[in-house]
This record gives sequence, structure tokens and C-alpha cells, in this order.
Amino acid sequence: MGQASTAVVFESPGNLTVRQVTLPDIDTGDCLVEVTHSGISTGTERLLYDGSMPPFPGLKYPLVPGYESIGHIIEAGPDAKLVPGQAVFIPGSRGFTDVAGLFGGAAKHLIVPAARLVPLPNNPGESSVLLALAATAIHAVRRCGSQCPPEVVIGNGVLGRLIARCSEALFGNTVTFWEANPERQFSDNHPVFTHPTDPRNDYRVIIDVSGDHTIIDQAVAHMASGGTLVLAGFYHDALRFDFAPAFMREISIKIAAEWHREDMETAAELIAQRKLSVDDLVTHRFPATEAANAYREAFTNPECLKTILDWSVL
Repeated sequence: MGQASTAVVFESPGNLTVRQVTLPDIDTGDCLVEVTHSGISTGTERLLYDGSMPPFPGLKYPLVPGYESIGHIIEAGPDAKLVPGQAVFIPGSRGFTDVAGLFGGAAKHLIVPAARLVPLPNNPGESSVLLALAATAIHAVRRCGSQCPPEVVIGNGVLGRLIARCSEALFGNTVTFWEANPERQFSDNHPVFTHPTDPRNDYRVIIDVSGDHTIIDQAVAHMASGGTLVLAGFYHDALRFDFAPAFMREISIKIAAEWHREDMETAAELIAQRKLSVDDLVTHRFPATEAANAYREAFTNPECLKTILDWSVL
């Protein structure tokens, strides 16, 4: 029988506990990892928490969420090609024997296939939990096309800001934000509008990370002929839009899904070269024992950008 680990468990929609779960046995290509910090996703994890996530492979309760963890290897299988003591980023785990894991990263100890782990420098800072989100931002920017950086990002949260910073690092451009929430209508040297107040109607590329299923019509009204709208949010309701305006402008709609390995490598390189800054995006911290308060704050406080759990207290 596998060893026990303390984990955040969504017992059912709206019901969160921190309790013991059981790890699977370690395989030859696996590593046993001790987590120091994990991040809370206000997109995917919010949908898992409140029960509004659309049907998804492996979705059932109780489950352990999380795909933004950092820690270090304490045991490596003979085929793992990694060594104990190595600091790593952990984009989820192999799961657990007694609860579901979606994606199973919010726990003190994890069994993870070595191929999924991303080596980090020794003693990585807490902001390293943002590596997956930075890779997601890189992926969204790349979906715009190599010659067409985004001009507008809809949603001035942590992913929106990372997209803006990644675009600036890769292309040298400054994006405009659209943000409906008055408490988030501020930015680090970027123009911010509510959607109707932006006077332009000639944008070539817009990225949406708002998760607003009604956003397409609002974006199309501000786009140039032949423009591209990249949907990088996650939408729990069906997307609908007025066909005629999109038809008249011949709009292209693309979807940006999960990051790829090359996106992760690019994000890590940009951070290491200090071309991409992420440190100021961690705004709230809680010990893992206070996970219920941490998730509540992350999901309800508009001043939260990234909230992290500290597992070193256990």
C-alpha cells in the first residue's frame, strides 16, 4: 500500500477539506516529490470547486486539484533520470488510490512521472508556481501567429498580465487591456478600458482570457477586417455570437488550449534571462492548513492575482 500524504480535497462542489490521502506505489520512471508551494487557479479550479466544470475526463468527486506546484525530489525510480534533491516544477501528479486527482498537484507529497517534471534552479522562489501559467501565456501568444502579436487582452488578471508581458518579451509590443471589473481597471504601464469605451475598431489580434461566453460580439465590434480572436479562457457556457458582423469582417477565431513542452521551455528561459518578470504577481499567501480560506480569497477577492499555499508548514 502506498504512503499517505496530506492534500487539498474537494469532497463535493463547494466542500473543501485538508486531509490524508494515499499515494500510488512508485514506478521505475516515477519520482516521489515533496511540495513546498502550490498555486490556486482561479479558472479551472474555480469550476471544479463550484461544480460548474463541463464534462471532463477523470472528473469525479472527491478529487485533489492543482497543477501549479514546486518542490524537490526525495526519491527517484531507476529509470527517472533525475536525482534526489533536484528542485522541480510539478504540473500535476499520477494521482491517488482513494480519491481522484484532477490534476492532483495540491498535496504535500506526490508521485509524478519524471518526464512531466521540469527541473528548476536550486532554491526556487515561490513565484516559480507561475511557470505553467507563463507557459499558457506563451502558448496563447503563439496562437496569434508569428507575425501578429496581440494588441488587446480581455481580462486584467494574472493570465492576462502574463500574456501582455510575454508578448512584450517576444515581440516588443505593448497591449491594451479590456477589463469589466472596476476593481481591476489598473495596470503596469498598459492602457485599460471597459469594452464599450475603447474608441478603436481596427484591432488585428485580440486575446480573451475573461471566460465570458458572451465576449465574441464585443470583440468583433472593435476588430479590423481579417482580424483574429484567440479564445484562451475556459468557458462553462456555450459560446454564441452574431454571425453577420463576424462575416462582414471575415474574422478568424482560434482556441488556445494547454501549453506544450516548448512553451514551458520558452517561459523558463525568459524568466531565467530576466526578460519576463513574475515575482509581483503573487499577491496572497496562506499555509496549506488554511486552504479553505485561501481558495475563498482567490475566488472572491478581485485584488488577488495569484494565491499560493505554503506546504512547508506541514
